[in-house]
Amino acid sequence: MTSLHISVAPEPVVHIGGFTLTNSLLTSLVVMAVLIVVAIGYKQNSKKRSGLYSLVEMAVEGFYGFFKSILGERIDKLFPLIFTFFVFIMLGNWIGLLPGVGPVGIWEEGENGRVLIPLFRGPNADLNTTIALALISVVVTQALSIKALGLGGYLKRFFNIKNPINLVVGILELISELSKLISFSFRLFGNIFAGEVLLAVMTFLIPVLLPIPFLGLEIFVGFIQALVFTMLTSIFIVVATEHHEGG
Repeated sequence: MTSLHISVAPEPVVHIGGFTLTNSLLTSLVVMAVLIVVAIGYKQNSKKRSGLYSLVEMAVEGFYGFFKSILGERIDKLFPLIFTFFVFIMLGNWIGLLPGVGPVGIWEEGENGRVLIPLFRGPNADLNTTIALALISVVVTQALSIKALGLGGYLKRFFNIKNPINLVVGILELISELSKLISFSFRLFGNIFAGEVLLAVMTFLIPVLLPIPFLGLEIFVGFIQALVFTMLTSIFIVVATEHHEGG
């Protein structure tokens, strides 16, 4: 008897020597391969835009204009980073909703019968992936803050011993900076994992028609989560690099 299999942790699907490839990492590699192919194709068709690449160009220009209103003159330097964040997270969210992601896998015997170990799993439904993205975001923000304020100005944000009140505020701000790792990673993971569980349960119970409205909702959520992560990163960079410019 088959049963619904839901696992919070990613599951190993390929063993190469001493290296274990999980289903979420395998899907991440697929996402990166798709992005590389589209980027190469876009570059090769730089003189003649048609079809898919015209839509890509329109999307990139719209994204650039939107985030320029947030980042201002920083946009040219930060655009590759924030756009990569956006497209990787969005495509990673959406690829987990494709029909072949989930049903295709390896059957294994479990305590409650045979269970299907998915060959592919949405990258952002794995906490390891979202923590890695959060680390990149936070480290880049701190590095840009040090570059803009200098090491002394950066440390003064958190340890201003000349004023007890500012010292307390600085310590609270330091805690806030560290908490971004938790908020970034768990927000993205929680939303995407919960959505995939919901779709899995609906498909298991009533596989025909019922999952369609939830699928549309998850497509929207996947886009919004990618946009929120990118916007928060951009806003935090602006705040971190302008913290002491006015005073």
